[in-house]
Parts: sequence; C-alpha cells; structure tokens
Amino acid sequence: MACVCCDGVGGDLLWQDALCRVVLPQEPGYPGFVRVIAQDHVAEMTDFSAAQRQHILDVVWVVERVVRTVMQPHKVNIASLGNMVPHVHWHVIARFPEDAHFPGSVWSAVQREVGASALAVW
Repeated sequence: MACVCCDGVGGDLLWQDALCRVVLPQEPGYPGFVRVIAQDHVAEMTDFSAAQRQHILDVVWVVERVVRTVMQPHKVNIASLGNMVPHVHWHVIARFPEDAHFPGSVWSAVQREVGASALAVW
C-alpha cells in the first residue's frame, strides 16, 4: 500500500535527522502550517522507543516555539491523527481568528473566505 509520507518529502524540507523531518506542506490559506514526519513508516507513537518518542515530541515543541515566534498567532493547534495516513506525523498549525476555519479545526467546515491581503500579513 502506498504511503504519501514514505513516497515523498511532504513539502519544503526545513530540517531533518535520522528519526524525523520538518516540512512546510502546501496548505493554501495556512502559511503557518508545519508538519513533523517520522522518517520510517511507523503507525503509532508507541511503536517507537521512549527515547525516540521524546525526540520526536521535542522536535514538535521546537517547531511550535518557532511558529509562535515567527507567526505570532492567536493560537497554535497541534494534532496527530493518522486516520487517513497511518504514518506518524504531527501537524503544527498557526491559527488566527480571521482564518477560513476558525474557531473550528482546519479540517472542519469553512467559516469565511480569506483574501490574499490577510494571508500576506500572517
């Protein structure tokens, strides 16, 4: 079975090591959307050793801090779902009251249209 996390980088590569990579995916309307993706095809965090889990989470926390510093969002959402892609990956998403889905998740129904001028500010 094909896996989008295994078959490609998943966006613009920002950083990587042997365990995970940090990418900027193509998520229109969300310039502060970052993913932390496990390098190996692993479905659940508990499939990793305790040290590996801690390392991945440390990377997620650094990414959150950078997103907060650079984007200055109203809120940061962090999610690890894997229902559609059973490969460990974390979404770190800068959120603004003016974004298309706020206050819902970025996967919920669109609440409003967002113009290019608003996106440029973020």
